[in-house]
Amino acid sequence: MPISQQYRSKATLELYAVRGLETLAPAVRQIAADIDPDTPVFGIRTMTDHLDNGLAFFLIRIAAALAGVFGGLALLISSIGIYGVISYSAGQRYHEIGIRMAMGATRVDVLRLILGHGFAVVDLGMAIGAAAAIAATRLLSGLLFDVSALDPIAYATGIGLLTVVAIAACYIPALRATRVDPLASLRYE
Repeated sequence: MPISQQYRSKATLELYAVRGLETLAPAVRQIAADIDPDTPVFGIRTMTDHLDNGLAFFLIRIAAALAGVFGGLALLISSIGIYGVISYSAGQRYHEIGIRMAMGATRVDVLRLILGHGFAVVDLGMAIGAAAAIAATRLLSGLLFDVSALDPIAYATGIGLLTVVAIAACYIPALRATRVDPLASLRYE
């Protein structure tokens, strides 16, 4: 690009080389000295060193770290929310659960009932969340490095992690519901 269109007081020269930096650096210094002896040549390093240790991706790395922290907080808050909703729902159904157990339902039946209800809600939320994530990748695809916007491993990992959290959040209220005393819940009303 002509210097009159885009002037920078510092120029960067990028070279593709098969050999290492030790053999390339003296040759670059010699070529620069042959062109203009007053031109300083400094900061010769490999692209890997530039990307890993330089400020090239500093803000992007900070944004990625913050996104990871906020994602972890969102996972924690969502698991607390799932637990709260399922626990409240199971608490509202203690009378029904007591009647079911008095009529012969086993603890496994009650577990299946509460977990089934919890997973119906969780599955709907995961489907909506996956659709929203796929839609959002179009907006964020420019910020992704070394991963495609529709990476199946990333989606499978996210869904798997949320499934484990949902199992834990649904299982605790379901276990508590299996401890309902049928006689106490029938006397309650």
